[in-house]
Amino acid sequence: MKHEIVTSDITVVGGGLAGVCAAIAAARLGQTVSLVQNRPVLGGNSSSEVRVWVCGATSHGLHRYARETGIMGEMFVENQYRNIDGNPYLWDLIVLEKVKAEKNISLFLNTDVHEVDADGDETSRTIRSVTGWMMGSERRIRFDSRVYLDCTGDGLVGFLAGAKFRIGREAQEEFNEEWAPLVPDDITLGSTLLFYTKDAGRPVKYIPPSFAKDITQTTIPMKRVIRSGDNGCAYWWIEWGGELDTVHDNERIRDELSSVIYGIWDYIKNSGKFEADNLTLEWIGSVPGKREYRRFVGDYVLNQNDVIAQELFEDRVAFGGWSIDLHPPQGMYATAKGSKHMHVDGSYHIPFRSLYSVNTTNMLMAGRNISASHVAFGTTRVMATCAVIGEAAGTGAALCAAKGISPRELHGSHLSELQQTLLRQDASVLGIKNADADDLVLGATLTASSTLSQLAVEKSASVFPLADSVALLVPVDPYIEGLELLLDASEDTELSVELWSTGKPQNYVPHTQVTAVQVAVPQGSGQWVHVPLSWHPDTAQNAFIILRSNPALSVHKSDQLQSGVLGLKHKDNSNAADYGDTTPNQPVVDWTPGEFNRKPICFRLLSPTSAYSPDKAANGFKRPYGGPNMWSSAHLQAGKPEWLEVSWPNAVPIRSVQLTLNDDVHEDLINLHHHRTAFEIIPELVKDYKLQAFVGGEWKTVAEESNNHTRLHTHTFPETVVTSRLRLLVESTNGAERAEIVEIRCYS
Repeated sequence: MKHEIVTSDITVVGGGLAGVCAAIAAARLGQTVSLVQNRPVLGGNSSSEVRVWVCGATSHGLHRYARETGIMGEMFVENQYRNIDGNPYLWDLIVLEKVKAEKNISLFLNTDVHEVDADGDETSRTIRSVTGWMMGSERRIRFDSRVYLDCTGDGLVGFLAGAKFRIGREAQEEFNEEWAPLVPDDITLGSTLLFYTKDAGRPVKYIPPSFAKDITQTTIPMKRVIRSGDNGCAYWWIEWGGELDTVHDNERIRDELSSVIYGIWDYIKNSGKFEADNLTLEWIGSVPGKREYRRFVGDYVLNQNDVIAQELFEDRVAFGGWSIDLHPPQGMYATAKGSKHMHVDGSYHIPFRSLYSVNTTNMLMAGRNISASHVAFGTTRVMATCAVIGEAAGTGAALCAAKGISPRELHGSHLSELQQTLLRQDASVLGIKNADADDLVLGATLTASSTLSQLAVEKSASVFPLADSVALLVPVDPYIEGLELLLDASEDTELSVELWSTGKPQNYVPHTQVTAVQVAVPQGSGQWVHVPLSWHPDTAQNAFIILRSNPALSVHKSDQLQSGVLGLKHKDNSNAADYGDTTPNQPVVDWTPGEFNRKPICFRLLSPTSAYSPDKAANGFKRPYGGPNMWSSAHLQAGKPEWLEVSWPNAVPIRSVQLTLNDDVHEDLINLHHHRTAFEIIPELVKDYKLQAFVGGEWKTVAEESNNHTRLHTHTFPETVVTSRLRLLVESTNGAERAEIVEIRCYS
């Protein structure tokens, strides 16, 4: 046996997406990191060992402009490019490659940390080291660091260190949470095993093992949806163990889940109720995907009311958007539906105070074990949200290690630095503006070759009957004076149009009605109908324009996407049997993109817009928030590049330029098997560009990129470039008709 000591600035224990993003974030900020994972692969529940799809703030497309950026966003976009069909083994490689790209990370797979050396009284503990056993290698490794991150999910490191934690459900009175029980208990969400099937192309028999559960003797066939063609996460409801101890009873839970999977497959193959002769089992999980165990107590406990109110925490460092999603304790044997959902109107904020321990001075946490009540945990637990929490915690850990301070001290004295660092890294933070004093662009003037100033989608590709109400969402910057819609009318009729504000800047739902008009529409096809809407809001924001249902009318849809514009359809908030119970009258569920996804309603705004002006690429926001927050050219033609120019009154020294390109964060991406998009690269992403500096009376190319498929680019020059003018020359995109730039920064 070998005994080793590994010293690094930060030790991250847990190699799920939270731990991966924490380690990468810290490493990119110059800190040395030991990333310790007790499995042979990274990715946690998203890995090929478990195969849960990575859900997040988009909530499977219900939330608008909500896809995560930062490290999680990089992995989504890269997986889309290299693994569009969702092969779980290729997803493993994408996660592993992202870690291996960081020279400051030392990776320790198959290493199970089970010893923690910590001291201090119960109010102020300090971790001195953690020790793990590397399976198969007979190596006992002690990890010494200044800062530790518990990203284990189950919270083992913090538990062994004496960090305060909770298991189970709080009483309703503690946080005044509607969905909490009246009396506290130790019930948690259960664990799940998944399985894959495939068509063998010939009949395949199935003889179940002796331990297979006869599910006809349970409530499963009556209460859960079983289909022969489903696989993967369609069977998320194969869940059990919430009334047990999901850690100490892990083996028992796995055996019960396994017996049910083999029983379900027996039911599909041999009951005669399904067309399954040629189907066979391709893969069955052997590692239960755990949902819940310990949740640490931080300086703040996020609760249901914070989530629903979208509390604007001063120390917000990440966002989420998945519904509060809780499951019955009996899991797959429950007579109730497998889940219940309470949706938020848009993305909500997560405070830094929930990411560090209240009593362990050098420990942060990320993932499903953060400081949240059981009810709030019902939304923060999904993996893309865990990942952005990981990036925030890793960034905080890096600053703590560099400054030699605790996370609490970082919060008290360096909060702005933490948030600004996250913004510069393109992390998933909402409503905080770039205030980086080192960014030279904040003192510059931006101009462009052209700007989209007349907002219109005019080319019709199909018609959509107005059997249900539909909506058009457009930016209002600075005002709206008149709108035209392309309509068909089977008879003389009248169209009812309402204009609503959306409430919070990150929301895309009707919140408060501003005005309404009735418009006469004569019989006819393909006619542009004037709608005399008028709105002059105090600040730029989005308008939610509702066209009320009318069986005599149809709207036209286009196949030309316009960034910042959405089409939505109203539907009854009915509960799909295999989805779960949804609280009624939730606008984000009632209004969905549906048939209008990437196919907007044909319209013209009759007033000009400033929503895409060049200065938007330096307005401080990195993503849509009360508007699209990007520069857009009026057009982009082959052989005629469009440009965005930054100029200063006097020459400035530039050593690096950071570009954020539009990768349409409204597009819902997935790592595995939920859906497949029609394209490998986001069409709005700039494909070919040059950076040029005006030096010696002429434009000189100082950096260039071709065949690009990613969002964030930093170009560091070999030597400082001194210039008063810098421009980004966009030569082509990956399919979009305009050049679109979210942000440009320059540093000396």
